[in-house]
Amino acid sequence: MDIAWAQTLKPLVLTLVYSTVGVVMFTVSFVVIGKLLPFSIRKEIEEDQNVALAILIAAVIVGLSIIIAASIHG
Repeated sequence: MDIAWAQTLKPLVLTLVYSTVGVVMFTVSFVVIGKLLPFSIRKEIEEDQNVALAILIAAVIVGLSIIIAASIHG
């Protein structure tokens, strides 16, 4: 019974750890991008309705997600 719990618990813990690392990496990357830009992303998208910037940021988010997932997966 103890071996079964270890076999079930290890993948669960690893999944939680990798998910946390991925979310932290994504958040740090997004904050860095926001700091590097000379304008406010929120203001441009929400107030000025800049659709092109929204599409660009969405592409960056998808790209970062793919890179982080690939690096975690190995």
